[in-house]
Amino acid sequence: MSERKVLQKYFPPDFDPSKITRSKAPKSAGPKQQTVRLMAPFSMKCLTCGEFIYKGRKFNARKENSMEKYYNISIFRFYIRCTRCSSEITFKTDPKNMDYTCEKGAVRNFEPWREEGGKEETEEERLDRMEKEEEESAMEKLEIKTLDSKREMQIADALDEIRTRNARNERVDEGEIVGKLVEVKDAATLLREREEAEDEEAARKAFSTAEGERVKRVVEDDEAAGKKEVAKEKGKGKAALVVEEEGLPQVEIPSFKKTIKRKRDLGAALGIKKVKKGPLV
Repeated sequence: MSERKVLQKYFPPDFDPSKITRSKAPKSAGPKQQTVRLMAPFSMKCLTCGEFIYKGRKFNARKENSMEKYYNISIFRFYIRCTRCSSEITFKTDPKNMDYTCEKGAVRNFEPWREEGGKEETEEERLDRMEKEEEESAMEKLEIKTLDSKREMQIADALDEIRTRNARNERVDEGEIVGKLVEVKDAATLLREREEAEDEEAARKAFSTAEGERVKRVVEDDEAAGKKEVAKEKGKGKAALVVEEEGLPQVEIPSFKKTIKRKRDLGAALGIKKVKKGPLV
């Protein structure tokens, strides 16, 4: 382990570094390339062997600057190899559409959500689209302005109504209010008297006989109450209050004294007889 970490190397006394030959590879004429690790940005089909390469497959690719720019954004080119036939496939970045474009060696699979975005817009189509957007924005502004004006008119109407009611309340005299209250009270009194008269008429009709004679209600006074006698029945097992009046029948008021019921012998019903036990001795 210690030899592996030694930093000093041994050079023999006859070592001559000028005798070491180094092979110099020719410089590439094109742009500088660097090896990077990437994933396939889209699903594609190789044109040489027909192999399908799915999106997200990892490759060791060569990256170079294509010397092209879009609004001062550099466009890069990537070189990968087909996983089946090892033919070269090339694609570039597309900053305009925030995507990638397949350049050589393969064709991109159909993706329906990209179909509309791939069409290039002409100047006439762009002008028509801008005019439509301006018209739509103008209509939206007009609708918003109309709604604001309607809201302001409703608020103004509500304020006018409140002011009118407040002014009417301020003009009302106290004497006039008192007079109206008195009139309302008199009307309520008259209505109550009319209802009482109607009730009396209905009662008179209800307590009158067919011959027109009026039935009088008998009210007992202290002298009539003194004529009542209280007696108890001795022949029965409960107390009763008997009131005797002239021309009236006797009314018996039951008492609420608790009575004990005799228990029923259920053994006799089943044929069981009780035998009295005598002394054992």
